[in-house]
Amino acid sequence: MLLLCFMFLVGIMAACSGDEGAAGGDAEASDGNTVKIGALFDITGGTGDVGTPYSEGEKAYYEYLNSQGGIDGVQVELIGDDYAYDMAKGQRLYQELRDKDNVSAILGWGTADTEALRQQVANDQLPYFSASYSENLKNLEESPYNFLTAATYSDQGRAVVQWIKDNHEGDNPTLALLYNDTAFGRSPIEDIKAYAAEVGVEVVDEQVIPVTATEAQSQMLNMEEADPDYAIIQQTWGATATILREAQTLDIDTQFIGLNWATGEGVVEIAGDAAEGMLGVVTHAFPYEDLEGLAEMEEYLESRGESLEDVSQKFVQGWVTAKIMAEGIGNAEELNGEGIRKGIEQIKDMDLGGLAAPVTFSEDNHAGTNQVRLAEVKNGKFEVITDYFSYED
Repeated sequence: MLLLCFMFLVGIMAACSGDEGAAGGDAEASDGNTVKIGALFDITGGTGDVGTPYSEGEKAYYEYLNSQGGIDGVQVELIGDDYAYDMAKGQRLYQELRDKDNVSAILGWGTADTEALRQQVANDQLPYFSASYSENLKNLEESPYNFLTAATYSDQGRAVVQWIKDNHEGDNPTLALLYNDTAFGRSPIEDIKAYAAEVGVEVVDEQVIPVTATEAQSQMLNMEEADPDYAIIQQTWGATATILREAQTLDIDTQFIGLNWATGEGVVEIAGDAAEGMLGVVTHAFPYEDLEGLAEMEEYLESRGESLEDVSQKFVQGWVTAKIMAEGIGNAEELNGEGIRKGIEQIKDMDLGGLAAPVTFSEDNHAGTNQVRLAEVKNGKFEVITDYFSYED
């Protein structure tokens, strides 16, 4: 009888433990004065070139917010670590954030890990903002707690294709697709090809180039044979710079257009004059633009003896992502996962002071926007050349 009672007690304790995880840290995630937000960073992995400044922007925004009194007096505790773009490490870090740190929401990173965690995130009721803009995350049946804070990679690609169609002079435009063999790299490819076929832009070549590539001569020689008018790049800064340098060496005159992670100051720093004339998708502002939304960032940086010249566009991107999460927390009636999800769904046309396109969420739509801008490298610097637009405009 004693043994049966002991086993029954253990069963009850295990069930209670499981319920706590499934409720998004319902009991202890907030003490009323603090809300815990988890984070997965890529600092040392394959996308650390853009992941590092992005993570610094996220951290900086919450430091600034807390210095201003937090969210209606509630301080934000950001708890995160470098998972080095490793899915297994990402899984372990997520479980630690959920079970040990009892966070109420998470700021994630990569496409492969974000997509793999969707079911757990839903079961655990943890609102999840990823730096991945995979089209798959729009599916609310599979991703009810995932939110997209910028245009998906597919929507970015569609916007570029539409811009090509509207602005190309001469015969029907031709297009190549340059991407890496990861979930991130492959994410928009089929959607871009489908939309290109729909509007009359011919995809004539595809080249797979590793995300950490330091040379890509064979791929560029293969692309040169197809002689595309344009090439869309789905990479981060390092591989993009490699592509541009190889193209310059081979005297290829294709117009290169990077999606958002291929765009930014870092690619110009690495590629040098090979970056001249590159076009890039701009989901978030450059810190050297004249925008109202940069005032808070400038105030924060000056308090640390720094300036806007010390940060990059990816820092802005992380800052904005953290800011949108804070808005959702401010709307929440309860500081747990379910309460924050409902708070995010109340965000309507959130004005980000020009730092990004306004975002709107609802119960039926977790994709905040499909709008982007385009910029061109001129004299060693990206200059924005369009207003916000989408392929549907």
